[in-house]
Amino acid sequence: MNVPDQIQRQLSRRAFLQKSTTGLGALALSSLINPAAFGQDAAGPEVPGILRRLHFAPKAKRIIYLFQSGAPSHLDLFDPKPKLIEMTGKDLPESVRLGQRITTMTSGQKNLFCVGSPFKFAKHGQGGMDLSDLLPHTAKIADECTFIRSMHTDPINHDPAVTFFATGHQQPGRPVMGAWCSYGLGSENQDLPAFVVLTSGGGGQPLQSRYWGSGFLPAQHGGVQFRNGGDPVLYVSNPPGITPATRRQLLDATQELNREALGQFGDPAIAAQIENYELAFRMQTSVPELTDLSKEPKEILDLYGATPGQPSYANNCLLARRLAERGVRFIQLAHRDWDHHGGLPGGIKQKTKETDQASAALITDLKQRGLLDDTLVIWGGEFGRTAYSQGELKPDSFGRDHHPRCFTVWMAGGGIKKGLVYGETDDFGYNIVKDGVHVHDLHATMFQLMGVDHKRLIHRHEGRDYRLTDVKGNVVKPLLA
Repeated sequence: MNVPDQIQRQLSRRAFLQKSTTGLGALALSSLINPAAFGQDAAGPEVPGILRRLHFAPKAKRIIYLFQSGAPSHLDLFDPKPKLIEMTGKDLPESVRLGQRITTMTSGQKNLFCVGSPFKFAKHGQGGMDLSDLLPHTAKIADECTFIRSMHTDPINHDPAVTFFATGHQQPGRPVMGAWCSYGLGSENQDLPAFVVLTSGGGGQPLQSRYWGSGFLPAQHGGVQFRNGGDPVLYVSNPPGITPATRRQLLDATQELNREALGQFGDPAIAAQIENYELAFRMQTSVPELTDLSKEPKEILDLYGATPGQPSYANNCLLARRLAERGVRFIQLAHRDWDHHGGLPGGIKQKTKETDQASAALITDLKQRGLLDDTLVIWGGEFGRTAYSQGELKPDSFGRDHHPRCFTVWMAGGGIKKGLVYGETDDFGYNIVKDGVHVHDLHATMFQLMGVDHKRLIHRHEGRDYRLTDVKGNVVKPLLA
């Protein structure tokens, strides 16, 4: 093929394949012309994403994911075990551990001493959910929630576990939940991203930006992080001396060049750049109004425990409600420092003090505004904690190591049953004995509630069809209202 040297140097392999009538470009075009070719049908309401139409009638329009980074202890919050209290100071029986893998942080310990929770539990709501006295506000919304006590995952260390919960795979490089939702369903607000990320807390495990990355999906589907101070979004504000009119002129000139390049090369990265430039321009108006919490009534600020201008998890929960009101498809909050290998009693008290009121307030606020019915809220970490103590066991202090084989996640709104306790663990909170729910199953159920068949939201990458649930995942129907 005779192509001028200058053009050939600029023509990427990806662009060449997409320009080829027999390559991926034609395949992608055919999926837009005939969605049924990619497992899509004409059922359900029209949506702005790649699916065009939903597979099922949706129960939820948006998701708020309250990610507790570092892994909260299910044994001290949601899953009381009297047997552990009785066995405190004694070795975990081999009949419970069953030779299963543990981390190198405790594998060298001479003893794996059981340790019961020092916190009191009581039953709440009509479902009789056992909750620790560290969660007085969550106790008030127990009847709105489903508590899954039987979550389990594959990785045993933080980064692969967070990556797995976000992408369905332990290795980095795949799209996260929010990116898949943006890709499949788009946004209901053209002035805001479909996927927004808010972070809070300090210390503990770092939050990698790839935890909200688009992976191999087009770049515009990655999460946009809103910062806690200064400009909420980097590089959106005009620099000194640049007026909105001047910015528009510069953008128009840039976009003209981008569109010419897109027509010539067909590179999806150029299309993403065009879309992102336009969204950034629109966000200059929408974001400052959105993030100004000072306009909220005092009773709402008090409900959350939020203080405008002071970064906090509470402020982020309130901001999540404002984003939900404006049609943002996936809102991810990440709160750090739940990784209590030592000093757990004091550490978990601090974390619940920071998060319990605001998490419950979000559910209450969404409900009173009529938003909870079509907003799915998910609360949880990347795995659970061990029934045995890491390090020295003291009367007033101990730690718990990582535990992927069972932990608790709660969900509310968006078509989830109310007041349900699902799944059961053994007397040590170490193994699942009834109704296990894998991360892939949670993803499949989440998509079902959004009106999407998880097996049919796919993207072809390097010759293979990918999806969030990979080749696994089953919808957990007993969780559905």
